[in-house]
Amino acid sequence: MKRAWFILVLGLLLALAAFGGIYYSYTATDHKLLHSETPELAWLKTQFKVSDQEFERITALHEAYRAKCMERCRLIAQKNDELKNLLAKATTLTPEIETNMAQAAQIRLECQKAMLKHCLEVSRSMPPEEGRRYAAWVEENCCMNQSGMEMK
Repeated sequence: MKRAWFILVLGLLLALAAFGGIYYSYTATDHKLLHSETPELAWLKTQFKVSDQEFERITALHEAYRAKCMERCRLIAQKNDELKNLLAKATTLTPEIETNMAQAAQIRLECQKAMLKHCLEVSRSMPPEEGRRYAAWVEENCCMNQSGMEMK
C-alpha cells in the first residue's frame, strides 16, 4: 500500500513539474516583455509581429512621445483644476470660465493630434501589412470613439 501511494504522489509531482515546464516555455517570451523597460508596448510585439529591431525603433519613438504626453496631461489636469475652482465660485457662465474651457479644449486637441501623429509614425516602423493593421486599430480604438457618444 505504501508503494502505491509513493507511485501516485511521485506521478502527481512529475505531472506538476511537466506542466510547470511547459507553461514556462510557452510564456517565457511574454514574461520577458512584461519585465522589460517598456511593458506597455509588449502587446505590440506579439500582436503585430514586430521584429526586435522594429521594436527598438518603436520603443525609442514611444519614449520621445511619452515626455511630451506627460506634459500635456499635466496641463490638462491644471486646466481642469482651474475650471473646478471657477465653477465652485460661479452661479453663471462667465467669460473666464469660457476662456478656461476653450484653453482646455485646445490642449486636448493638441494632445489628440500628437497621439495620432505618434501612432502613424509607429505604424510606419512596422512591416507594411502589420502597420496597416495597427493604423486601423488606432483609428477604431483611439480616433473614432473620442466623443464618448456612439451613433447606433
